[in-house]
Amino acid sequence: MFGKKSKTIGRSEEETRQYHKQYLEAVNNPHRRKILEELTNGPEKFRELQKKTGLNAQTLKWHLNILEHSFCIEKYSIKGKLLYKLTQEGKVIEYL
Repeated sequence: MFGKKSKTIGRSEEETRQYHKQYLEAVNNPHRRKILEELTNGPEKFRELQKKTGLNAQTLKWHLNILEHSFCIEKYSIKGKLLYKLTQEGKVIEYL
């Protein structure tokens, strides 16, 4: 990550610890790991993630929110379609 500031580094040591704790809790869940694994092949729409994970809409939304706030995924829109993709931090799934 040369030349790019990590999102998991805070303004203080305590803030950085909190970010890392939040991040580790996010990736330490089998449903969230499955979501991350699905995103290793590229961005996905919500409905596709729902089909691939077998989670109902409310549960998937909850897990996606945790992953987003833990710096593992980002959501963005292309032509009105909402997509989810891995962040640099989310690529840790390749090593788990």
